[in-house]
Amino acid sequence: MIQANNISHFYGHEQILYDISLEIKEKEFIFLSGESGSGKSTLLSILSTLLHPSEGELFLEQTALQEIKNIDYFRQSKIGFVFQFHYLINYLSVYENIALAALKEKKKNINTLLEELGIKELASRYPNEISGGQRQRVALARALVNEPRLLFADEPTGSLDSKNSTIVYELLARAAAWGTTVIVASHDRQLENYATKTIRMKDGKIL
Repeated sequence: MIQANNISHFYGHEQILYDISLEIKEKEFIFLSGESGSGKSTLLSILSTLLHPSEGELFLEQTALQEIKNIDYFRQSKIGFVFQFHYLINYLSVYENIALAALKEKKKNINTLLEELGIKELASRYPNEISGGQRQRVALARALVNEPRLLFADEPTGSLDSKNSTIVYELLARAAAWGTTVIVASHDRQLENYATKTIRMKDGKIL
């Protein structure tokens, strides 16, 4: 699914990642664990194609990153993203926020996802009319609407309380059970209860 070979990365003269190699298999739920500054978010950005590594090779579904001809379509059709902040558009309803990200042939998935995630009754409401936990569930529906092969989440519960964090983790685990490969970067060790594999990072290296 994902193969990273000897990945290093620099921001200016500062090295953030050091010679990282790893393999992520289909349908795994990966927990990238580490404190702030460990390099986990940078590695997640590289694995998700949002950032090109300074050194090394990245393969997704056996295709080298630089050989993917239409990277924007590849991201939209095969990758879902969930971040700490939901980035919902306040003047669009819950349904419209999800529909905006959906490919034409995938719009049929919206109502099913809303029901699966327990937010169907919120479809016509706006982001400022629902709770933080509900907004994050909308963000997860938006990430899943195109039935992505890969789902990346960077500190998806950083602004949530423990109850809503547990709900999000359970939903991510459900996405993995549906067949999506899930990779989450977080400092929250509670994720170990849900992930199939934990990758610990410190000072830009895998421990």
